[in-house]
Amino acid sequence: MSPKLTGAALGAAAMYIFDPDKGRRRRALLRDQLVSGVSHLDDAVEVIARDLAHRTQGLLAEARSAIINERVSDEVLIERVRSKMGRIVSHPSAIDVKVNQGRVSLNGCVLKHEQQDLLEGVRSVRGVIDVEDQLEVHKTPENVPALQGGRPRAGNRPELLQENWSPAARGLVGAAGSALTLYALRNRTPLGLLAVSAGSALLLRSAVNKPMRRLVGIEAGRRAVDIQKSIKVEAAVEKVFDTLTHYENFPQFMSNVREVKIHEDGSSHWRVAGPAGQSVEWDAVTTQLIPNEVVAWKTTPGSVVEHAGSIRFEPLAGGGTRLDVKMSYNPPGGALGHSIAELFGADPKSELDADLLRMKTYLETGKLPRDAAVRH
Repeated sequence: MSPKLTGAALGAAAMYIFDPDKGRRRRALLRDQLVSGVSHLDDAVEVIARDLAHRTQGLLAEARSAIINERVSDEVLIERVRSKMGRIVSHPSAIDVKVNQGRVSLNGCVLKHEQQDLLEGVRSVRGVIDVEDQLEVHKTPENVPALQGGRPRAGNRPELLQENWSPAARGLVGAAGSALTLYALRNRTPLGLLAVSAGSALLLRSAVNKPMRRLVGIEAGRRAVDIQKSIKVEAAVEKVFDTLTHYENFPQFMSNVREVKIHEDGSSHWRVAGPAGQSVEWDAVTTQLIPNEVVAWKTTPGSVVEHAGSIRFEPLAGGGTRLDVKMSYNPPGGALGHSIAELFGADPKSELDADLLRMKTYLETGKLPRDAAVRH
């Protein structure tokens, strides 16, 4: 980053923190976040140490088994194989496992792109002597009830190539990143500059536990950051659904939504408050609409802030409604930009909490929140 950009970024941060109106609250939030981070450091170290100990015990057990040719009962081997399958295939319940004196027989349905990883994974299980493949292989799950639903698994990929790392992996990579950063501070050379870049990237990846593409928002689509919230509203589900499917009502209770216009084709145009008092605009379309049950939406291609979301409505005894809100979005700077905003209490997660409370007040009382008049 050039000195000019660095200075501009520092100046913007200073203006944000020392804002005459909201600066005190933002500094308090930052202090609380830092204190909370320090208090959780001991817990993180303990988790990493425990994970490393368990993995070491597992490696020693595998080494001992390889040396002494450990034999286990067929029942134990079935459980080991099923545990391994659960990390490889998206539909482990579609596969039947039989074991006879260490020889494993696999029957059932499997997707073609998972078959090879499955066979290799089962062969690697401690105690397995041989694997008999009697699987029914399908290119797609279409017209195969046993292969419906499910979710992709990590397969046999090395852990560092997976999206989520274990505590041990995060600890080791974080330590490597720290070492590179310290080296760079002592060696102000082109090699040191490369080391500090690599070290910072490793530290960031291990701290946030998200792939780099999601951290920086590159090719992350709408999935850089996921948000999920639930709230109970003392109002009939019909009223709640009607209010929340008329998007033009959102400025009444969402603090940053300035205006929503509905087009003739049913799509909507949103104008919300952005950085430095500027407005950010995008178009969105409704992707699912089941009366009194669910509404879902997503932004149109090319939007400045890509996002998608859904709200599920559950009627409760006594006339209330439970709302389950899920959102995925890709902010400027990806998950990294979100993490920086979260540090100052300015992220969408924090704002969504406040907006849901405003919405709750609006639906239960029929009155605008107190700050609505100030914002409009």
